[in-house]
Amino acid sequence: MPLQDYALSDFNHAPYTRPVYRRGSGPAVIIIHEIPGLHAQVVEFADRVVDAGMTVFLPSLFGTPGKPLSTGYAVQQMFMNVCIRREFSAWNGGKSSPIVDWLRALARHAHADCGGPGVGALGMCFTGGFALAMMTEPSVVAPVLSQPSLPLRGGKDGAIDVSDAEIACARSRFEAEDLTLLGLRYKSDKLVPGGRFERYRKEFGDRFESVELEDADARQNTGYAPHSVLTIHLPTSGPGKEAEVRTIAFFRQRLGLA
Repeated sequence: MPLQDYALSDFNHAPYTRPVYRRGSGPAVIIIHEIPGLHAQVVEFADRVVDAGMTVFLPSLFGTPGKPLSTGYAVQQMFMNVCIRREFSAWNGGKSSPIVDWLRALARHAHADCGGPGVGALGMCFTGGFALAMMTEPSVVAPVLSQPSLPLRGGKDGAIDVSDAEIACARSRFEAEDLTLLGLRYKSDKLVPGGRFERYRKEFGDRFESVELEDADARQNTGYAPHSVLTIHLPTSGPGKEAEVRTIAFFRQRLGLA
């Protein structure tokens, strides 16, 4: 059971209540899972963050926690669940998803409970851009966007799932607090086109650090095209593994552990 070592509780912030799994000690990192849900490889990455001295919060936003990954499960969640739910803004850019406000509240709770200089936040795939929108919450100091795939329309032209006000807030905080944004993707990934990362560079300049990988850097023979940098396609060595090492080091630095 991938979540057997995690404590489970419900977290409520109107109008949403979602289960949250927690493990570890030290400053908090919120890891927001990818499609189709909180599967074993997301938990394995979370375990390595715990081993690096941090408390991980794993909210379950869709899918069945611990259910094994499969193509059918992923397709079912994508097209019959998350894309039609009101808490997610899947299709068009210029706004964040309503569930992000719940995640901001979770960040406040995690920071109050765990202390430290702030909270790390990492989104993956469908939730990849959520960590940037969470920057309007002052406790979030270490945002990571792993293969940010929303909005589903307009990515080549630089569409991102945050509002102008959220961009302005993040830009101001990056400068005032000497913070940065980390983004991860495979160059060939059609869900995360280069135009999206160019937009991040345009908005945040050298405050945006990108890790962009070749297909050869991915774990091979997964049955899926290279996409999930920190989970499905994470190899045991090389640039793909170094992306994970950099991500954990980023959290440790921003959260006062380095």
